[in-house]
Parts: sequence; C-alpha cells; structure tokens
Amino acid sequence: MAERIGIVWNPTKVDESALRDAVGAAFADDAEVQWWQTSQDDPGRSMAEAAVEAGCDVVVAVGGDGTVRVVAEALASVGDDAPRLGIVPRGTGNLLARNLGIPLGSIPKALALIAAGHDREIDMGWVRADGGAAETGFLVMIGVGLDAHMLAETDDDLKDRAGWLAYVEAMGRALTAAETMDISLRVDEGEEQAVSGHTLLIGNCGAIQGGVTLLPDAVPDDGRLDLLLVSAESAAQWARTLRAIVWDNGIRRLIGGDDETVDTDAARHLTGERIRAWLSTPTAFEIDGEEAGDITGLEVRVQPGALRVLC
Repeated sequence: MAERIGIVWNPTKVDESALRDAVGAAFADDAEVQWWQTSQDDPGRSMAEAAVEAGCDVVVAVGGDGTVRVVAEALASVGDDAPRLGIVPRGTGNLLARNLGIPLGSIPKALALIAAGHDREIDMGWVRADGGAAETGFLVMIGVGLDAHMLAETDDDLKDRAGWLAYVEAMGRALTAAETMDISLRVDEGEEQAVSGHTLLIGNCGAIQGGVTLLPDAVPDDGRLDLLLVSAESAAQWARTLRAIVWDNGIRRLIGGDDETVDTDAARHLTGERIRAWLSTPTAFEIDGEEAGDITGLEVRVQPGALRVLC
C-alpha cells in the first residue's frame, strides 16, 4: 500500500512552489500526498486532525516551533495509533529540530531524513496554567520570568532579519523587566518547597540556540521533565551561573568531563514527572519560545512516548 503523507505547512515560512517541488522529489512516486495550509487563526491543530482523519501514515509539520508544537499536540492526543511526525524546520528557534539533529536551513535535507523512515519515540510535556480546564502541549521547554520577558521584548522585524541574535538584543531590556518572585514548588509527591527566583524553566529537551544547553540532564525520551530555577542578581552570581551553564554543564561534559550537573547558589536543577508551581505575582509565561501571557500558577506533567518523530 502506498504511504499516505500529510503536509501541514505555514505559508508565512516557506514558498509553496519550492516546497511542492522538494516534496515531489523526496518521496516515492506512488506516495499519496495531501496538503493542509495553516492560517493566522489556526496554526495547525485542525489541519493535523484532518490529516489523522484522512488516514495519513506521516504528518509533516513545515514551519516554526509554533507549527510543530500544535501539530504534535494533535498527534499526541490520538494515542498509540497516531501517525509519525516529520519536521521541516522553517522558524527562528527550531528548538525541537536542534535537539533531535534534524537538518536546519535545507528543505530537501529535512525531507530526505523523513523519507528515510527512521523514527524515535519521544515524550511530550503538558501544562495547565492558572488551574484552567485545558492543557497545552510542549516539546522543548516552558518558562516563567526572565526568558518570557525576553521574548516579549524581542523586536519581530529584527528577528526576521537577524534570527536568534535578536533575542540577545532583547536581553538587556528583559533584565530590567524581570522581578524576583516567591514560588511554592512541588515536584512529584514531594514536600512543597518555598523558593524564589526570577526564572523558572521546565523542559523535555535542554538545548537552545547558539549551542547553549540550559537543561543538561533533559532527555526527550526518559519519561521525565527537568527544571531550572535561576535567582542570580549580582554580577558575581551571574558570573557563576553563566560559568555553570556554559562550561560546567556544557563544554566540560561535551569533551568528556564529569557528567554530574553543577548547581550554584543562584541556579538549581531538579527533575520529576509532575511539577506544580504557584507564583506570588502574575509573571510572563512562554511555551516553546512563544509568548503565552502572564500567569500565577502552573501544573506540568509528562506524557511518555507520546510521539514517533522521524529523525
């Protein structure tokens, strides 16, 4: 039986004719390819659901992290019979693609990887904000505080021109906007802890742009989520925190050093299957690199083996 492939593509991220030519060249002549275009009102959820309903064996998300996330969310909701997920990264961050080794910047190379047919089962995180009824899926990480402020301060036009370097430009303004918050934190069934910080990250993958790894123990298929709480304020604390991120938990591990994660007085790592946090003040929130408003609390869980990604 011919393989059925669904293409969910973001028209703001890719030229249609170039994409159709590349898809035609990548897959066998007898492959049945169906197309769904995302819209401003729907970044891909109903399109991915339509691809599932159409019986697609593979659903390919063509776009940025937002497109990939909502397509994955739809597939993860199906269960064991869900189609496999292919990714053609066309955004600024392309965070999941970076963590899974999917080629960036080349549509043909990404499609060739998909056509090769090798998949990896990965987990998916789910977050419920402020006790709401609906959960939102995430593939890489969610953040409260400084990193979300940085996204809010990033100039969209500059991001289009300079890519991820636009985030660096926004960091200075974000540092002045982020404030330390008191947090009631509970991991799995442990005791509730009273902590404080200006940044809380929870992730399924650890690498971001520029080769930086924020969550060194995060593995996308270990059935767990990793947490980083940052409270650095003084220059000395920032220096120790940056050294831990870049050297101790980054380069040193890559060159064969000790694999034990290093904490500092202002950067603490934890891991668990369920994480709950209540914040003392409404704080900026982001999901896989996209702004998601201000929140005062979140409940997070992991769905092990939620997706089969072609990578």
